[in-house]
Amino acid sequence: LQTVRALLNNNSTVTILRSGLHAIFNEKSLDVTKDLLQAKFRNPKKRQKSIQLKCLKNFISSLTSSTDIRDLLSCLSSDLQTFIIKPSKSKEAFKEQASDFMLKWNLLLNNVGKILTINRTDSFG
Repeated sequence: LQTVRALLNNNSTVTILRSGLHAIFNEKSLDVTKDLLQAKFRNPKKRQKSIQLKCLKNFISSLTSSTDIRDLLSCLSSDLQTFIIKPSKSKEAFKEQASDFMLKWNLLLNNVGKILTINRTDSFG
């Protein structure tokens, strides 16, 4: 937590990280990941297809220098409330949606990390 706070207070580090993250979207580096996230969904799950990408984009737009880590977590919490918790009609539906979200969120973040590691090492400060 101390490390994250120190990074968030460093304007140049945050600027480089945001630049790298925006480049991933602009270069369409996540197209394969998007396909995996959206693959073969039918009926009610179809709306699930881009929740993870929306959450990541919201997270990135909230990322500024001197942003408190609590603000970033609050952004993510708000998205989870909007996309997962409120739409769930039952406990079973919530468990299924939350599990699906976590699996795909992990896949997305792993791929973002790989892309940054390979193509944008400067984004790691």
